Amino acid sequence: MLDYAALHALAAVVREGSFERAARVLHVTPSAVSQRIRGLEERIGGALVVRGPPCVPTEIGLQLCRHVERVHLLEHELHAALPGLATDTAGAAPVTVRVAVNADSLATWFMGAVSAFATQTGALLDLSVDDQDHTAERLRSGAVLAAVTALAAPVAGCNSDALGTMPYVAAASPDFVRRHFAEGVSARTLARAPSLVFDRKDQLQACWVRRLCRRHVETPRHWLPSAQAFIDAARAGMGWGTHPLSLVASALRDGTLVELVPGLRLAVPLYWQHARAAPRLLDDLGRAVRTAASHGPHALAANGVRSDSAVAAAPPPATPPPRAAAPAGARGAAARDRPRRPRG
Repeated sequence: MLDYAALHALAAVVREGSFERAARVLHVTPSAVSQRIRGLEERIGGALVVRGPPCVPTEIGLQLCRHVERVHLLEHELHAALPGLATDTAGAAPVTVRVAVNADSLATWFMGAVSAFATQTGALLDLSVDDQDHTAERLRSGAVLAAVTALAAPVAGCNSDALGTMPYVAAASPDFVRRHFAEGVSARTLARAPSLVFDRKDQLQACWVRRLCRRHVETPRHWLPSAQAFIDAARAGMGWGTHPLSLVASALRDGTLVELVPGLRLAVPLYWQHARAAPRLLDDLGRAVRTAASHGPHALAANGVRSDSAVAAAPPPATPPPRAAAPAGARGAAARDRPRRPRG
């Protein structure tokens, strides 16, 4: 029989990052937390926590944290079904649900889902932000129970539901366009104009350029790992970048941003994946996620792209812009238009 007091102490240390903060949450002394974890380590026969600022779990410690998290979720479900049991847990901490999500979803439609879920259930959310492909890896490792991901194929032991597609538009300030694209948007002008890139995994700008020029073009880059900083930098004339359409629609309407090539857009398909054997609480979260993805000011577009594609490029404009034609011999490169890792 596992010592659940010790397991809760371990989970608290990992969640809070230190023995002192875990002790405050558990209303015990730091030495009591240390004793519980030491006893559990002696029984398991190995270290469970790497002490340091912050404390992090070992692989065995992480497995035990996942176990106690699922137990906590199951207990929450049982108390909801049998209210008479709840009197024994009056001082218990609220249940926490760990979810991975990409940054652009978090900046647009996803907050509507988690705020509605938290209000209705009283559960807490522990959100980790990563690239769409990497959120699936977190689900596969067991670090989270659900994820918004660009991966259509279900992770082992999970269900996958299509949410829709997030359209992206390449845009910059009118002044930036006048300064850098007076001769038109072409491989030559793009090679000189500064671009905005989210992080080292972000391939959306490169994908858009390949779609237009039919080949790779190395562009100067500003690194800006923030969805809002992306828009602020573009408006300020710092560079051009690909933005979620719903975030820049008003800027496009009022003219503070303009499309580099009207009509040439990218669409990122998104999926909601969650553990198949997870407690009922995740069903509530899944309903909130699907509702937010299909309704509201930042709703995703209908999912009309192939499910095996991480990013699908929109068709090019009917009339190519001036000086944007593909270079000779490069028209067979369209198969390279889909980057492996779109922006988180």
